[in-house]
Amino acid sequence: MENRMLGRTGRKVGVIGLGAWQLGGDWGQVDERDALNTLSTALESGVNFIDTADEYGDGRSERIIGALLRSHGQTGHTGELTVGTKMGRRAAQIPENYNAANFRAWTDRSRRNLGVERLDLVQLHCPPDPVYASDEVFDALDALVEDGTVAAYGVSVRTCEQALTAIRRPHLATIQIVLNAFRLKPLEQVLPAAAKAGVGVIARVPLASGLLSGRYTAKTVFGADDHRTYNRRGESFDVGETFSGVDYATGLEAVERLRPLVPEGVTLAQFALRWVIDQEAVSVVIPGARNAEQARANASAAALAPLAPDTHRAVRDIYDELIRPQVHHQW
Repeated sequence: MENRMLGRTGRKVGVIGLGAWQLGGDWGQVDERDALNTLSTALESGVNFIDTADEYGDGRSERIIGALLRSHGQTGHTGELTVGTKMGRRAAQIPENYNAANFRAWTDRSRRNLGVERLDLVQLHCPPDPVYASDEVFDALDALVEDGTVAAYGVSVRTCEQALTAIRRPHLATIQIVLNAFRLKPLEQVLPAAAKAGVGVIARVPLASGLLSGRYTAKTVFGADDHRTYNRRGESFDVGETFSGVDYATGLEAVERLRPLVPEGVTLAQFALRWVIDQEAVSVVIPGARNAEQARANASAAALAPLAPDTHRAVRDIYDELIRPQVHHQW
């Protein structure tokens, strides 16, 4: 698998990683044995970056990854495997909660969950707008690096404006942002700014919560404990995290328009992942996987040839016609 530098972390990672939100919940239940099998298969397929968060299953996702690290004999730090976690969403979303004392407590908890002495990467988890402008916040993050609690820090953002504000911070290692064929706005300013600053880009929600897998129809029913049911209108958190904020029916229409662009022998999901890694400023894309088969198929997208310029233009045309009016102004 092609490896790219992960911003200012000093680490190289494979262009396709693994998002571990589903191991904690919000996507229906995933058995722990299946979760560990999924993780192991991803690693065997060349994945060496895993993204998680302290709030996923209230730490369950981190603890499962910790079990994986123990099974691989990795202690102290994660060696060739890089694990990025996130912090902040377990607390009330007010700027005052983003302070040095809480950062210490949150990172200590994540270190215990993962069973490591130092976190490879910790990211603020889509905090309130004022946090990005706070010198005290970034001084506190710098202190965690200086004392060895974390190796590097980044931010996971909701909007392009938040990303651009964060990129100006001199020690920021990475930004994480929604980027897929239904979310093209980051291509305009965020990716160029990140590349110029040497900040890594972690592309999340690359399959638009599964819409870009091409497996769903108007008759698909998601479980009551699946955010694609209970957060479809942003009832529980930012609607941009569910189907990338695209109306489900519109998303299905766009998928049908995309299908003729997919090369023979390639799945729509692999096509969508290849589209993301064709963006040179992207360090790693983090699709989720609920089983070993999905993890293996996702990783194999890294071996596909880059998409043709005409194909990229066709993707943009579909976006401009169907998707842009719904999402471009929001994030």
